[in-house]
Amino acid sequence: MSSYLNLLGLAFRANKVSLGEDAILNDIRSGKATLVLIANDASSNTRKKFSDKCNSYNVPYRIVGTRAEISHAIGKEDRVAAAVLDEGFTKKFLQLISD
Repeated sequence: MSSYLNLLGLAFRANKVSLGEDAILNDIRSGKATLVLIANDASSNTRKKFSDKCNSYNVPYRIVGTRAEISHAIGKEDRVAAAVLDEGFTKKFLQLISD
């Protein structure tokens, strides 16, 4: 498992991750989300919805592993996206994802 997935699990256990379309969109709007991770096998509609919202609120987003990898990392089923709610975790994610 890649290191950003380990970090996702850690961030989730630290309550610094929101899941579910509505929660993520609300966190983007309210400025709580510092990074949105979207599964590369999410539907194009879902991907567009999150990326458009991120772009209009200047929230960085990354297309990362599969929904299975994201779901496994946080121990929940069928998750296509996660919003990170912490600057420190976001810095580390961006570093790990770009490596």
